[in-house]
Amino acid sequence: MAATRTFSIIKPDATRRNLTGAVTKMLEDAGLRVVASKRIQMSREQAEGFYEVHKDRPFYGELVDFMVSGPVVVQVLEGEDAVKRNRDVMGATNPADAEEGTIRKTYAESIEANSVHGSDSDENAANEIKFFFDEDEIVG
Repeated sequence: MAATRTFSIIKPDATRRNLTGAVTKMLEDAGLRVVASKRIQMSREQAEGFYEVHKDRPFYGELVDFMVSGPVVVQVLEGEDAVKRNRDVMGATNPADAEEGTIRKTYAESIEANSVHGSDSDENAANEIKFFFDEDEIVG
């Protein structure tokens, strides 16, 4: 199978606790390669746009507030079946349900502050990558 790309965010709860390197190491140890990465302070407009798919959900406002509460690290990851591989290493959204050795089981504080976001499909990965990165920023 050919290498594909996915999108990842190391969320404010993880950057606040200085876990960027530890999370990235877990991603790399899972066979994913960081081909683009930048630490940003997401604006409210960016967060609202990125999570617009959840606009009608009751947690939308809290999610936006959380994502602008501190810096995040946005990354493009590359590897064989990258979306699935990233989701496997992230673990279940609820850290209580996540398997041992996953990012969320290891580092998440709660279901809301669960340390990472990852694309759920190749199509969404492409859209999420374009949301934060210009093609010339992906240098692998």
